Amino acid sequence: MEQHNMEELYLSYQKYAFSIAYRMLGVVADAEDVVQDCFAELQRRDRTEILNIKAYLAKGITNRCLNMLHSAHNQRETYIGEWLPEPVTDTFEGPEAIVERNETLSYAFLVLLEQFTPTERAVFVLREVFQYEYEAIAEMVDKSEANCRKIFSRAKRNLQPVSTSDRRSSINEPARKTLLKRFTAAFAAYDVNRVLELLADHPVLIADGGGGEVHTILRPMVGRKGVVALLTSRRVLDKLRNWESSFALINGESNIVFTHQGKVTGVLCLNLDGEHIQDLYLIMDPDKLSHIVI
Repeated sequence: MEQHNMEELYLSYQKYAFSIAYRMLGVVADAEDVVQDCFAELQRRDRTEILNIKAYLAKGITNRCLNMLHSAHNQRETYIGEWLPEPVTDTFEGPEAIVERNETLSYAFLVLLEQFTPTERAVFVLREVFQYEYEAIAEMVDKSEANCRKIFSRAKRNLQPVSTSDRRSSINEPARKTLLKRFTAAFAAYDVNRVLELLADHPVLIADGGGGEVHTILRPMVGRKGVVALLTSRRVLDKLRNWESSFALINGESNIVFTHQGKVTGVLCLNLDGEHIQDLYLIMDPDKLSHIVI
Protein backbone atom coordinates (compact mmCIF):
# COMPACT_ATOMS: atom_id res chain seq x y z
CA MET A 1 0.00 0.00 0.00
CA GLU A 2 1.03 3.63 -0.34
CA GLN A 3 3.31 4.92 2.45
CA HIS A 4 0.81 7.17 4.19
CA ASN A 5 1.77 9.63 6.92
CA MET A 6 1.30 8.01 10.34
CA GLU A 7 -0.64 10.96 11.70
CA GLU A 8 -3.04 10.67 8.79
CA LEU A 9 -3.47 6.94 9.39
CA TYR A 10 -4.08 7.48 13.10
CA LEU A 11 -6.71 10.15 12.50
CA SER A 12 -8.44 7.95 9.92
CA TYR A 13 -8.45 4.64 11.76
CA GLN A 14 -8.06 5.26 15.51
CA LYS A 15 -11.78 5.32 16.23
CA TYR A 16 -12.34 2.22 14.14
CA ALA A 17 -9.57 0.36 16.00
CA PHE A 18 -10.92 1.51 19.35
CA SER A 19 -14.46 0.41 18.49
CA ILE A 20 -13.17 -3.16 18.04
CA ALA A 21 -10.99 -3.11 21.16
CA TYR A 22 -13.70 -1.68 23.41
CA ARG A 23 -16.26 -4.30 22.36
CA MET A 24 -13.65 -7.00 22.88
CA LEU A 25 -12.47 -5.83 26.31
CA GLY A 26 -15.22 -3.70 27.85
CA VAL A 27 -12.60 -1.46 29.52
CA VAL A 28 -11.72 1.94 28.06
CA ALA A 29 -8.15 2.21 29.37
CA ASP A 30 -7.29 -1.31 28.20
CA ALA A 31 -8.80 -0.64 24.78
CA GLU A 32 -6.80 2.60 24.50
CA ASP A 33 -3.59 0.77 25.45
CA VAL A 34 -4.21 -1.89 22.82
CA VAL A 35 -4.86 0.73 20.15
CA GLN A 36 -1.74 2.73 21.04
CA ASP A 37 0.39 -0.41 21.01
CA CYS A 38 -1.01 -1.45 17.64
CA PHE A 39 -0.28 1.92 16.03
CA ALA A 40 3.19 1.99 17.58
CA GLU A 41 3.92 -1.37 15.93
CA LEU A 42 2.46 -0.08 12.67
CA GLN A 43 4.82 2.90 12.74
CA ARG A 44 7.83 0.58 12.96
CA ARG A 45 6.70 -1.51 9.97
CA ASP A 46 7.29 -1.09 6.29
CA ARG A 47 3.75 -0.07 5.46
CA THR A 48 4.22 -0.61 1.72
CA GLU A 49 3.80 -4.32 2.46
CA ILE A 50 0.31 -3.88 3.96
CA LEU A 51 -2.44 -4.40 1.40
CA ASN A 52 -5.45 -3.64 3.60
CA ILE A 53 -4.87 -1.30 6.53
CA LYS A 54 -8.26 -1.92 8.16
CA ALA A 55 -7.83 -5.69 8.10
CA TYR A 56 -4.26 -5.33 9.35
CA LEU A 57 -5.39 -3.19 12.29
CA ALA A 58 -8.31 -5.49 13.05
CA LYS A 59 -5.97 -8.48 13.25
CA GLY A 60 -3.49 -6.62 15.44
CA ILE A 61 -6.20 -5.37 17.76
CA THR A 62 -7.81 -8.82 17.96
CA ASN A 63 -4.56 -10.61 18.84
CA ARG A 64 -3.72 -8.12 21.56
CA CYS A 65 -7.24 -8.27 22.97
CA LEU A 66 -7.17 -12.07 23.07
CA ASN A 67 -3.98 -11.99 25.13
CA MET A 68 -5.48 -9.41 27.48
CA LEU A 69 -8.76 -11.32 27.85
CA HIS A 70 -6.94 -14.50 28.87
CA SER A 71 -5.12 -12.56 31.60
CA ALA A 72 -8.28 -10.75 32.68
CA HIS A 73 -10.13 -14.04 33.12
CA ASN A 74 -7.70 -15.12 35.81
CA GLN A 75 -7.88 -11.76 37.56
CA ARG A 76 -11.68 -11.74 37.63
CA GLU A 77 -11.81 -15.12 39.35
CA THR A 78 -10.73 -13.33 42.55
CA TYR A 79 -12.86 -10.23 41.93
CA ILE A 80 -15.16 -9.45 44.86
CA GLY A 81 -18.74 -9.30 43.60
CA GLU A 82 -19.83 -9.09 39.98
CA TRP A 83 -17.63 -7.62 37.22
CA LEU A 84 -19.42 -5.37 34.71
CA PRO A 85 -18.03 -3.66 31.60
CA GLU A 86 -17.12 0.01 31.70
CA PRO A 87 -19.85 2.31 30.34
CA VAL A 88 -19.03 5.14 27.93
CA THR A 89 -20.71 8.35 26.78
CA ASP A 90 -18.69 8.70 23.56
CA THR A 91 -19.85 6.36 20.81
CA PHE A 92 -16.39 6.72 19.15
CA GLU A 93 -17.68 6.16 15.63
CA GLY A 94 -15.55 7.82 12.96
CA PRO A 95 -15.78 8.17 9.16
CA GLU A 96 -13.86 4.91 8.63
CA ALA A 97 -16.05 2.90 11.01
CA ILE A 98 -18.32 0.27 9.60
CA VAL A 99 -21.95 1.32 9.75
CA GLU A 100 -22.77 -0.69 12.85
CA ARG A 101 -26.12 -1.60 14.28
CA ASN A 102 -26.75 0.39 17.44
CA GLU A 103 -27.54 -2.65 19.55
CA THR A 104 -23.93 -3.79 19.27
CA LEU A 105 -22.85 -0.83 21.39
CA SER A 106 -25.63 -1.09 23.97
CA TYR A 107 -24.61 -1.90 27.51
CA ALA A 108 -26.74 -5.04 27.57
CA PHE A 109 -24.88 -6.31 24.50
CA LEU A 110 -21.52 -5.84 26.23
CA VAL A 111 -22.77 -7.76 29.26
CA LEU A 112 -23.95 -10.61 27.05
CA LEU A 113 -20.47 -10.86 25.50
CA GLU A 114 -19.03 -11.64 28.92
CA GLN A 115 -20.42 -15.19 28.76
CA PHE A 116 -18.10 -16.04 25.83
CA THR A 117 -14.58 -17.41 25.89
CA PRO A 118 -11.98 -14.97 24.46
CA THR A 119 -11.93 -16.73 21.08
CA GLU A 120 -15.72 -16.93 20.89
CA ARG A 121 -15.92 -13.24 21.71
CA ALA A 122 -13.42 -12.34 19.00
CA VAL A 123 -15.17 -14.40 16.33
CA PHE A 124 -18.60 -13.15 17.37
CA VAL A 125 -17.62 -9.46 17.45
CA LEU A 126 -15.75 -9.60 14.14
CA ARG A 127 -18.63 -11.37 12.40
CA GLU A 128 -21.76 -10.02 14.11
CA VAL A 129 -20.64 -6.43 14.57
CA PHE A 130 -18.06 -5.75 11.85
CA GLN A 131 -19.33 -8.22 9.24
CA TYR A 132 -15.92 -9.70 8.40
CA GLU A 133 -15.89 -12.74 6.15
CA TYR A 134 -14.97 -16.05 7.80
CA GLU A 135 -11.82 -16.29 5.74
CA ALA A 136 -10.55 -13.00 7.20
CA ILE A 137 -11.65 -13.94 10.74
CA ALA A 138 -9.82 -17.28 10.47
CA GLU A 139 -6.58 -15.47 9.72
CA MET A 140 -7.11 -13.01 12.58
CA VAL A 141 -7.73 -15.64 15.26
CA ASP A 142 -5.46 -18.36 13.81
CA LYS A 143 -8.26 -20.89 13.32
CA SER A 144 -9.61 -22.64 10.26
CA GLU A 145 -12.49 -21.06 8.38
CA ALA A 146 -14.69 -24.06 9.17
CA ASN A 147 -13.80 -23.80 12.85
CA CYS A 148 -14.71 -20.10 12.90
CA ARG A 149 -18.09 -20.90 11.37
CA LYS A 150 -18.71 -23.48 14.09
CA ILE A 151 -17.55 -21.09 16.83
CA PHE A 152 -19.88 -18.35 15.61
CA SER A 153 -22.81 -20.73 15.18
CA ARG A 154 -22.30 -22.15 18.68
CA ALA A 155 -21.93 -18.70 20.23
CA LYS A 156 -25.07 -17.45 18.49
CA ARG A 157 -26.98 -20.53 19.60
CA ASN A 158 -25.81 -20.38 23.20
CA LEU A 159 -26.34 -16.66 23.58
CA GLN A 160 -29.04 -16.04 26.17
CA PRO A 161 -31.41 -15.24 24.62
CA VAL A 162 -30.45 -16.75 21.26
CA SER A 163 -30.75 -13.50 19.32
CA THR A 164 -29.17 -10.30 20.61
CA SER A 165 -32.08 -8.38 19.16
CA ASP A 166 -34.36 -10.14 21.66
CA ARG A 167 -32.60 -8.19 24.40
CA ARG A 168 -32.83 -4.94 22.51
CA SER A 169 -36.02 -3.00 23.05
CA SER A 170 -37.79 -1.56 20.04
CA ILE A 171 -38.94 1.33 22.21
CA ASN A 172 -37.91 4.71 20.79
CA GLU A 173 -35.76 7.21 22.64
CA PRO A 174 -38.57 9.58 23.80
CA ALA A 175 -40.57 6.63 25.15
CA ARG A 176 -37.42 5.30 26.82
CA LYS A 177 -36.88 8.63 28.58
CA THR A 178 -40.49 8.61 29.76
CA LEU A 179 -39.98 5.17 31.28
CA LEU A 180 -36.74 6.33 32.91
CA LYS A 181 -38.59 9.27 34.50
CA ARG A 182 -41.29 6.94 35.83
CA PHE A 183 -38.66 4.61 37.22
CA THR A 184 -36.59 7.30 38.95
CA ALA A 185 -39.74 8.78 40.50
CA ALA A 186 -40.89 5.38 41.81
CA PHE A 187 -37.39 4.56 43.03
CA ALA A 188 -37.02 7.88 44.87
CA ALA A 189 -40.43 7.43 46.51
CA TYR A 190 -39.82 3.80 47.62
CA ASP A 191 -43.04 3.03 45.70
CA VAL A 192 -43.37 -0.77 45.56
CA ASN A 193 -46.42 -0.85 43.30
CA ARG A 194 -45.06 1.59 40.73
CA VAL A 195 -41.73 -0.24 40.58
CA LEU A 196 -43.57 -3.54 40.08
CA GLU A 197 -45.51 -2.06 37.17
CA LEU A 198 -42.28 -1.20 35.39
CA LEU A 199 -40.46 -4.52 35.83
CA ALA A 200 -40.56 -7.44 33.39
CA ASP A 201 -41.59 -10.91 34.56
CA HIS A 202 -38.07 -12.07 35.42
CA PRO A 203 -35.89 -9.00 36.05
CA VAL A 204 -32.22 -9.17 37.05
CA LEU A 205 -30.22 -6.53 38.95
CA ILE A 206 -26.41 -6.69 38.87
CA ALA A 207 -24.09 -4.24 40.63
CA ASP A 208 -20.34 -3.66 40.33
CA GLY A 209 -18.67 -1.90 43.22
CA GLY A 210 -15.11 -2.24 41.96
CA GLY A 211 -14.18 -5.52 43.59
CA GLY A 212 -15.31 -4.36 47.02
CA GLU A 213 -14.07 -0.79 46.75
CA VAL A 214 -17.64 0.53 46.99
CA HIS A 215 -20.24 -1.28 49.10
CA THR A 216 -23.05 -2.75 47.02
CA ILE A 217 -24.73 -6.11 46.44
CA LEU A 218 -22.23 -8.90 45.72
CA ARG A 219 -24.47 -11.28 43.74
CA PRO A 220 -27.12 -10.72 41.05
CA MET A 221 -30.62 -10.22 42.36
CA VAL A 222 -33.01 -12.30 40.25
CA GLY A 223 -36.81 -12.16 40.17
CA ARG A 224 -39.45 -9.51 40.77
CA LYS A 225 -39.72 -10.06 44.51
CA GLY A 226 -36.01 -9.67 45.19
CA VAL A 227 -35.44 -6.80 42.76
CA VAL A 228 -38.41 -4.83 44.11
CA ALA A 229 -37.30 -5.41 47.69
CA LEU A 230 -33.84 -4.11 46.83
CA LEU A 231 -35.07 -1.07 44.92
CA THR A 232 -37.50 -0.07 47.66
CA SER A 233 -35.14 -0.84 50.52
CA ARG A 234 -34.27 2.04 52.84
CA ARG A 235 -30.79 0.65 53.46
CA VAL A 236 -29.12 -1.14 50.58
CA LEU A 237 -29.42 1.45 47.80
CA ASP A 238 -30.30 4.45 49.92
CA LYS A 239 -27.13 6.35 49.01
CA LEU A 240 -28.39 6.58 45.41
CA ARG A 241 -31.41 8.56 46.56
CA ASN A 242 -29.17 11.13 48.23
CA TRP A 243 -27.34 11.76 44.97
CA GLU A 244 -28.56 13.87 42.07
CA SER A 245 -29.81 11.86 39.09
CA SER A 246 -29.97 12.82 35.43
CA PHE A 247 -30.23 11.15 32.06
CA ALA A 248 -27.33 10.81 29.62
CA LEU A 249 -26.54 8.82 26.51
CA ILE A 250 -24.60 5.85 27.85
CA ASN A 251 -23.49 3.33 25.22
CA GLY A 252 -25.82 4.92 22.70
CA GLU A 253 -28.96 4.88 24.88
CA SER A 254 -30.47 7.10 27.55
CA ASN A 255 -29.59 5.79 30.99
CA ILE A 256 -29.36 7.16 34.53
CA VAL A 257 -26.28 8.92 35.89
CA PHE A 258 -25.87 9.70 39.60
CA THR A 259 -23.66 12.56 40.78
CA HIS A 260 -22.57 13.96 44.13
CA GLN A 261 -20.99 17.39 44.41
CA GLY A 262 -20.42 17.44 40.68
CA LYS A 263 -18.71 14.03 40.54
CA VAL A 264 -20.17 10.98 38.82
CA THR A 265 -20.79 8.39 41.53
CA GLY A 266 -22.86 5.80 39.72
CA VAL A 267 -24.45 4.77 36.43
CA LEU A 268 -27.59 2.66 36.11
CA CYS A 269 -28.07 1.11 32.68
CA LEU A 270 -31.47 -0.40 31.93
CA ASN A 271 -32.19 -3.09 29.37
CA LEU A 272 -35.82 -3.05 28.30
CA ASP A 273 -38.10 -5.86 27.26
CA GLY A 274 -40.75 -4.01 25.32
CA GLU A 275 -41.94 -1.32 27.73
CA HIS A 276 -40.72 -3.09 30.86
CA ILE A 277 -37.33 -3.25 32.56
CA GLN A 278 -35.64 -6.61 32.10
CA ASP A 279 -32.11 -5.95 33.40
CA LEU A 280 -30.63 -3.31 35.68
CA TYR A 281 -26.85 -2.82 35.65
CA LEU A 282 -25.53 -0.60 38.43
CA ILE A 283 -21.91 0.51 38.03
CA MET A 284 -20.38 2.17 41.11
CA ASP A 285 -16.72 1.31 40.59
CA PRO A 286 -14.98 4.74 40.55
CA ASP A 287 -12.42 3.51 38.00
CA LYS A 288 -15.22 2.66 35.56
CA LEU A 289 -16.90 6.06 35.88
CA SER A 290 -13.96 8.28 34.93
CA HIS A 291 -14.91 8.41 31.24
CA ILE A 292 -18.54 9.38 31.85
CA VAL A 293 -19.12 12.96 30.66
CA ILE A 294 -22.44 14.67 31.37
